[in-house]
Amino acid sequence: MGSNSSRIGDLPKNEYLKKLSGTESVSENDPFWNQLLSFSFPAPTSSTELKLLEEATISVCRSLVENNPRTGNLGALIKVFLSRTKELKLSAECQNHIFIWQTHNALFIICCVLKVFISEMSEEELQLHFTYEEKSPGSYSSDSEDLLEELLCCLMQLITDIPLLDITYEISVEAVSTMVVFLSCQLFHKEVLRQSISHKYLMRGRCLPYTSKLVKTLLYNFIRQEKPPPPGTHVLPQQSDGGGLLYGLASGVATGLWTVFTLGGVGSKVAAASELSSPLANQSLLLLLVLANLTDAADAPNPYRQAIMSFKNTQDSSPFPSSIPHSFQINFNSLYMALCEQQTSDQATLLLYTLLHQNSNIRTYMLARTDMENLVLPILEILYHVEERNSHHVYMALIILLILTEDDGFNRSIHEVMLKNITWYSERVLTEISLGSLLILVVIRTIQYNMTRTRDKYLHTNCLAALANMSAQFRSLHQYAAQRIVSLFSLLSKKHNKVLEQATQSLRGSLSSNDVPLPDYAQDLNVIEEVIRMMLEIINSCLTNSLHHNPNLVYALLYKRDLFEQFRTHPSFQDIMQNIDLVITFFSSRLLQAGAELSVERVLEIIKQGVVALPKDRLKKFPELKFKYVEEEQPEEFFIPYVWSLVYSSAVGLYWNPQDIQLFTMDAD
Repeated sequence: MGSNSSRIGDLPKNEYLKKLSGTESVSENDPFWNQLLSFSFPAPTSSTELKLLEEATISVCRSLVENNPRTGNLGALIKVFLSRTKELKLSAECQNHIFIWQTHNALFIICCVLKVFISEMSEEELQLHFTYEEKSPGSYSSDSEDLLEELLCCLMQLITDIPLLDITYEISVEAVSTMVVFLSCQLFHKEVLRQSISHKYLMRGRCLPYTSKLVKTLLYNFIRQEKPPPPGTHVLPQQSDGGGLLYGLASGVATGLWTVFTLGGVGSKVAAASELSSPLANQSLLLLLVLANLTDAADAPNPYRQAIMSFKNTQDSSPFPSSIPHSFQINFNSLYMALCEQQTSDQATLLLYTLLHQNSNIRTYMLARTDMENLVLPILEILYHVEERNSHHVYMALIILLILTEDDGFNRSIHEVMLKNITWYSERVLTEISLGSLLILVVIRTIQYNMTRTRDKYLHTNCLAALANMSAQFRSLHQYAAQRIVSLFSLLSKKHNKVLEQATQSLRGSLSSNDVPLPDYAQDLNVIEEVIRMMLEIINSCLTNSLHHNPNLVYALLYKRDLFEQFRTHPSFQDIMQNIDLVITFFSSRLLQAGAELSVERVLEIIKQGVVALPKDRLKKFPELKFKYVEEEQPEEFFIPYVWSLVYSSAVGLYWNPQDIQLFTMDAD
């Protein structure tokens, strides 16, 4: 390449890459490998940089695909890497920068090559490439099939056993990324993979014993959010006296054999990205989600999901049941704090959903926390900014709320937590409001947004289910929250009247013309009436269970009493309207007796006095409103494409050509 070259476009002409991918076999003991692995450049992170790297190396990778059956150079490269990893832990302890640097480079090349191999061939063909050796053309070793399994085991050991230091940070990230790449065959299939060679290796055999340790390490990587070391401090630190022998040798290798180069002068973007996030935490979380959502094998459940379902708090001293495999312990407080801080990303919200839904230990711990606002507020903020979020992120946030509201203790406690100055809520200045009232406001706002924009019945259902779960425990509702409950009912009422009018006009039109297809207003009317009934049930539940705690809701009902008139005799709502009508009539009578021109304060005082006088036995009892989240049948049809869309868009250092993706549709960058 020449020591002055700095263009990534020169990579296809590089003599060492050409030799690796060429027709000549290279023994794993050849000095060539030291030369090949002695390169250094800033790891690309943005999609632009990664695309440049992919385009520059694709021809090299394709040459290797063509020639590897005869040369076995891919196997030789992997064996070189495997032999080096045996001394990696000692090298980290001894601060052997050169050894770690070259081992990282070997893994970086393997990852780049595998990504192309996986995108361009079947798993069966890929497996064959791991078996080719330097023999007659296309021959392979009968016992070298284990090389793929050995590489996967080695990556798991590297992730779990190598201490995380400045000099090992990049190789730790690369190990996690390479495991993601190994599983990326799913990207190139339209259907969810239920039987895969890579899944088979990860779920049984030599990899299986590492299951719990890997899941625990990935979780701790997410918890710690370790930032990458400053550029230049983790590979070859130059000594103040001008270098010394160690630096001189490495510098000579790097500049004389390859070339130290930058990716088109965009190193500043890499640095900026590194300052904002933790690549290791990000990659670890993505790999964890991929592993957790692997489909079960025909004869065994997914062990990674089992590990996620069963881990316990470090403070829990009770023994693990023998029936639960892959168990481990982790610090729940640290995990809780990390989940609270990281909810701006889809993947962190998906992890929170996964843990709440699947791990009863975590769910019990979180519901017992006295600082639930630290978790709930970020979730509410996701819903509040629904316009800026993708639909999957919004769904996950809603389902998390639904799971939390299944617990009566949660529904009580959120009304006891008082918040001040919620700056992100812009519709109205909220100087002081309970967490419960804020939750109601945000969920109602989400329903109203959905009514005018997306019109998604699933989103409506989950919002209303969460409100219904909370309704019996409504306490001291903020006046604005009470107003918004009645305002939502007003909006639904207007929509009902509009659809009813359209249906009537449509029916008249159908009498004069039989040729024009008519909209299905009956179905629209049925849907809107279901939602109206649900809202009436929520209001009724609050009145029958906690009327004395909610004078502001009674005030809002009285202020808009005319809204409910049309539903008193409606056959779909007559039963549920009895209590609401009774409350409105009772308090209207007391206000009438108090005279005209009453102030807001006086009206609230009359309501509080009237609550004591209202005979509770006159309120009809209805079954308690309780909705439980139930995962859809075949949830993998939703979650696997979702997880891989997150990998595609969020993984650091990995780029796939959008035109090659089969699992979901992606626009080109």
